[in-house]
Amino acid sequence: MSQTAKDVPRRIETWPKEDQEGVAEPARDIEARPSRLYLLDDQEEAAIREGLAQLDREEWVDEEDMKVLWKRCGIL
Repeated sequence: MSQTAKDVPRRIETWPKEDQEGVAEPARDIEARPSRLYLLDDQEEAAIREGLAQLDREEWVDEEDMKVLWKRCGIL
């Protein structure tokens, strides 16, 4: 392992928590490259499970509400 790679975790420990969390997603992406699997964190898994449960309950947003969201996100 390079010296730079060895030093980074020690420096990350001194960062604010939100910055530490910001490093987690790219690190998971890099870690997943050999297997091409994306590793979900607990919040992502919970959000997916809730979305699937909403579909099972036939709860979804109508098209007009989605257009408002898409416009706000710059998609439309």
